[in-house]
Amino acid sequence: MTDAPPTDHTRLSAPAPLADRSCGTCTLCCDLPEIEALQKPANRLCRHAIPHKGCSIYESRPPLCRDFLCLWRTSETLGPEWQPDRAGLMIYRQGPQTTVLVHPDHPGAASREPYASGLQTLARQAEAAGGYLIVFVGEKVTRLYPSA
Repeated sequence: MTDAPPTDHTRLSAPAPLADRSCGTCTLCCDLPEIEALQKPANRLCRHAIPHKGCSIYESRPPLCRDFLCLWRTSETLGPEWQPDRAGLMIYRQGPQTTVLVHPDHPGAASREPYASGLQTLARQAEAAGGYLIVFVGEKVTRLYPSA
């Protein structure tokens, strides 16, 4: 494991977004991950992001941004309370890894309900599929093991 959130949040598979879900005013994918192609450090809003509105270079944004969808946008199992700007955390999958990036302003988000038990469910699902779940809170990285 690394000491910092993963870079370039590309995905190996491309699930389709759910028809009834859009980013709305959420811009956490422009804030939480490091994006090397844009020289954007983790936990700092991208210089091209307009807070609560979206990307100012939307039509010419890099492919990794163009292709990215958080798990809330693609998974019917995550209800409206999991919308990243509402939850204070963003989840995505990359190969066998399920990654949770917690907003620095909400460091306890992953440990409060309904997120704590929901993340346990996601950790069980990841493990059953041969993967794992990790949680980034600032520089702290924790692998979440499913409880018995």
